[in-house]
Amino acid sequence: MAAPSPRIKSIRDFNLKGKRVLLRLDFNVPLSAPDADGHCHVEDDTRIREAIPTIKYAKEKGAKIIIASHLGRPKGKKNPSFSMAPVAEHLITLLGTELTLVDDCIGEGIELKSQQLLEGDILILENLRFYAEEENNDHDFCTKLARLCDIYITDAFGTAHRKHASTYGLPAIMEQKGMGFLIEKELKYFDTLLEAPAQPFYLILGGAKVSDKIKTIHALFKRVQGVLVGGAMAYAFMKAKGQVIPPEWKQPAPEDVDAAKFLLQEASSREIAFLLPADTQSGFDIGPKTISQFVEFLAKAKTVFWNGPLGWFEKEPYSLGTNTIAKALAENPNCVKVVGGGDTVSAINQAGFAAKFDHLSTGGGAALEYLENGGLPGIEILKTIGHRAESPSLT
Repeated sequence: MAAPSPRIKSIRDFNLKGKRVLLRLDFNVPLSAPDADGHCHVEDDTRIREAIPTIKYAKEKGAKIIIASHLGRPKGKKNPSFSMAPVAEHLITLLGTELTLVDDCIGEGIELKSQQLLEGDILILENLRFYAEEENNDHDFCTKLARLCDIYITDAFGTAHRKHASTYGLPAIMEQKGMGFLIEKELKYFDTLLEAPAQPFYLILGGAKVSDKIKTIHALFKRVQGVLVGGAMAYAFMKAKGQVIPPEWKQPAPEDVDAAKFLLQEASSREIAFLLPADTQSGFDIGPKTISQFVEFLAKAKTVFWNGPLGWFEKEPYSLGTNTIAKALAENPNCVKVVGGGDTVSAINQAGFAAKFDHLSTGGGAALEYLENGGLPGIEILKTIGHRAESPSLT
């Protein structure tokens, strides 16, 4: 008999009192342009709000909390435009408690501050990606991060598909490691999609590129009974079927058309219903006939996974398709509704139906990769046994 797969520990499994707990969170959120005083502000705090239960639990249990995240793409150099300061300010508002943002994420000074924390204190490290070693998964960088903590907890589902230092290398050398409440929730819903989705299970796809998602879509073909496609992605499928795409519309790349042909053939062989737009709004949104067809088709759904808006939802004339489909799903109480992808989550929030969806995933690429492979490097590494040297004393 094969040995059972190692269980990933939850934050609930640890005695956190008095322990330095590094929470690897995904606070890579959109920021506004600088205001008159030069300050940026968080524009969409979905990822921050999703991490609050884990932070509050650690605080209530007496942990000494160290929060680590990346923000944007500073390309391995310190850049004030990508400082964690706006996130820290927003987090203070959400938590209603004080916390400290430090000016670095590694080094003796940061180690000393981590050792001086009291139970319930919160320390936020500066942007991990101010160091190229973060994305390079540098071992020395991992070791320096490990000196800051006794326990490693990740709730950064949105970056769990990356083998970076803080998401992969660090937990690889940590003995005590586990996941927070957000990742628990993400896995609950995505494992349901993979293992036991209520039927019929439909897939809604939007956005632009087919080739980026072909492996995920193909993997889900084993489970779904229907696929609905909108957005610019639909043009690749329409062209694959021999339709002429008006020159003023976004033209699909050859590789996307090839991917679309493959998926259409596969859907046909599996007898999967495949709905494409029957009309559009100037090529920027699905048209009224398509909206009606999609709404009618989705009325039967028991499970839906939605990735990619169905039009240019940010612009009022072209948000109708995405908003109407969101409303139709929101009004179906018998359907498990899971959304993956930042733009799609933003569209659902903008439409005002977020509370009616079962799960809005904080991961776009991570969600697709999990559905494709049934796992992610930053989650699978939590099953391994780490061995690290004791932190040198600075006192």
